[in-house]
Amino acid sequence: MSGDRETTGSWRHAETQETIESAEQLLSMRVPVLTIAYHPDLRRIGEQCRLVSMPLGKGLALSRLEPMFSQPGVTLGRPIADSRISRRPVFLERSDQGGIRVDASGTSISVKVDGVDVDGIGEVSRAQVEQGAVIELAKRFVLILHSVGRPHERTPDLGLVGANEEIARLRGDILRVGDLDVPVLLRGESGTGKELVAKAIHSASHRRSSECVIVNMAAINRTTAASELFGHVRGAFTGANRDHDGYFSRAHGGTLFMDEIGGTPAELQVMLLRVLEMGEIQPVGATRTRRVDVRLIAATDADLEAATRDGSFKLPLLHRLAGYQLNIPPLRARRDDIPRLFIYFLGAELEKLGEGWRLQPNPMGGEPWLPADLMARLVRYGWPGNVRQLRNVARQLVISSRGANTLRVDPSVERLLSEEHHVGGPDDSGMHTVVGNIQGRLKTNVRLASGVRKRPGEITEPELIEALKAHNYRLGPTAKDLGMSRTTLYALIDKSPNIRKARDLTEEQIQAVLSDDVDVAGAAESLEVSARGLQLRMKELGLT
Repeated sequence: MSGDRETTGSWRHAETQETIESAEQLLSMRVPVLTIAYHPDLRRIGEQCRLVSMPLGKGLALSRLEPMFSQPGVTLGRPIADSRISRRPVFLERSDQGGIRVDASGTSISVKVDGVDVDGIGEVSRAQVEQGAVIELAKRFVLILHSVGRPHERTPDLGLVGANEEIARLRGDILRVGDLDVPVLLRGESGTGKELVAKAIHSASHRRSSECVIVNMAAINRTTAASELFGHVRGAFTGANRDHDGYFSRAHGGTLFMDEIGGTPAELQVMLLRVLEMGEIQPVGATRTRRVDVRLIAATDADLEAATRDGSFKLPLLHRLAGYQLNIPPLRARRDDIPRLFIYFLGAELEKLGEGWRLQPNPMGGEPWLPADLMARLVRYGWPGNVRQLRNVARQLVISSRGANTLRVDPSVERLLSEEHHVGGPDDSGMHTVVGNIQGRLKTNVRLASGVRKRPGEITEPELIEALKAHNYRLGPTAKDLGMSRTTLYALIDKSPNIRKARDLTEEQIQAVLSDDVDVAGAAESLEVSARGLQLRMKELGLT
């Protein structure tokens, strides 16, 4: 009898251990998420439903009554709950190819995925999910189907709008480095909000009660740059009628944010290096140095490593500036934050005009001021100018629609959203198709290198392969060279049996070309796939 109890106890222990390991494995996996990008009640934008069971093979019914959506960090949720959405659901389930199948065959709900109608059953590829697929329901609701990793610990917003995991990571990094006095180098594309991040770092430091001084190094006058930064004494040069404190003296005890550090004149770089090494400045015309207590934050969208190789930026200065580096994600990498940011900017601009009430729910149930299809287009757009560009578009729309009953899309915004960027993505990671719906929709005209205008269906496979090789299998430049959208290029590649896809590579194929002397870029060239696609495939296989 005791043996039976011992056996039963061991079995229960093993079962419990297996359950724990399965839970830990699930937590470490990226799981699909549905985020509300548009709801007639704009307060619900940003609510999410984590599809935690989908990686385990369980599907999801999407209808008026299910699933439950809630703001990040909130436990209790609520369904879409709109009478214009059918009770008969759209079904989402994991596909054999690693994407998500969308089954709209049993519902009256009209469905679009990334702007393409889904008739019956369609598939959202894994690459689309990683980028953030835009799902439109009944021309009234917009959802983003994307993926997230382990939930991040909740932190203060630090003045940064958004709930995307990249922003959560950035907030965590700011808090980790904020109270330290090490220099920080902010790296990211133009318009991503580097100044806001610098202010957040300052506000998280013990220097928050002192000033955060901001200077744009690319705009500084080369002839007076030393004086502007370090100050000068009376009589130092013609017109110097009194002593002058420069940016460093003004920032004493606080923070100096030097934006566009890559534009620093060469003669100033040596002086900056001395400040960082010695904590001393020498005003122009002064015979003695002066101690300053300044926390330095620099920012750039330039390739400083390349600048050090061509001699335009000093390597020792780069090493000193990069005491800690923060990478700020581009807006296209945080697609689920686009609606949150857009509504935030709209609200701010409407308040300036005294029209903030336009974003409130319509008590009569009529059409909202902001149309759903516009939000879908905004989310699908690539935003090369990042958050700054989105803010400018919000301002343009508000002013153009001043006093109007519905928001008007003026010609400048219409042209912008019609550009190729609206179908582009954050990388060249994979195919971008909706099964059963892409055929017959490839209508974009293409101009090949020969100058002959062709439709995508007229491009021969050798012509397509030649264009890919010419751009090292980078899909963005290839699409641009061929004069087509990425969506069209993805579809052409997917149709070709002779073009290798990164998603199909095996571990053995990748290991065969990787070595100490060959990096990912070199391996991608050998395998004839995009470097970004190879990186993602290696991550999936656990090779990175």
